[in-house]
Amino acid sequence: MIRTAICDDDTKTRAYLAALVREQPYRCQIVEYTSAEECLADRREMDLLFLDIALHSSASRLDGMALARKLRETALAVQPVIIFVTGYERYVFEAFDVGAFQYLLKPVDEAKFAQVFARAAAQILDRREHPPTIRALTLRSANAYKTISLDRIYYVESSNHKVVLHLKKGEFACYARIRDLEMELQNQFFRIHKGYLVNLSYVTGYSKTEVTLANGEKLLLSKYKYQDFVKAYLSFLKQGAGL
Repeated sequence: MIRTAICDDDTKTRAYLAALVREQPYRCQIVEYTSAEECLADRREMDLLFLDIALHSSASRLDGMALARKLRETALAVQPVIIFVTGYERYVFEAFDVGAFQYLLKPVDEAKFAQVFARAAAQILDRREHPPTIRALTLRSANAYKTISLDRIYYVESSNHKVVLHLKKGEFACYARIRDLEMELQNQFFRIHKGYLVNLSYVTGYSKTEVTLANGEKLLLSKYKYQDFVKAYLSFLKQGAGL
């Protein structure tokens, strides 16, 4: 199943693109959005996003390019493959700055659409079969971006609608949600409490009420998380030992 989203303020365009998607030889789930805000408010994961650049809805303050940037800045479990569908050629270079997969001009040619869809679907399906190993995070703080290697992070703490990364040297506060990071880092990190996401690599001991890290800190372990934590930690140790 390819989870496909279409974001365009024009009803006829959305209907046409949805019809083209249904003609492709893949099982697809389609959801439609009339504005960037509507798309951002829906937390469902997207594999593929067909996105208009010039969203003219009076209710929208964001255009398609701004929506693409916000998606790329967000720590999503799955980043969508973005295909811009627009009547303006002048945005082509800006589109690739936000990691767009392809740029289709309106009116959309059906044969071209099928070719692009097939290539996008191949990339999505390959990504599922061979998920990338995350070695670093790129996160936003104020107006700057910072890339942090996972092996520098002891744990992540949720704090006042932000998160604080507790590092080997210092701390880093950024705009992100701990539950999004939990999804993205689930193979190496575990949510031991609503406020803590720990790097399993640095767990040196635990009891039924707390987890001890390599830097000596002890963090509260929720009683509701205890059994799942033990399973996740032992599984992580076995993987590291090659068992």
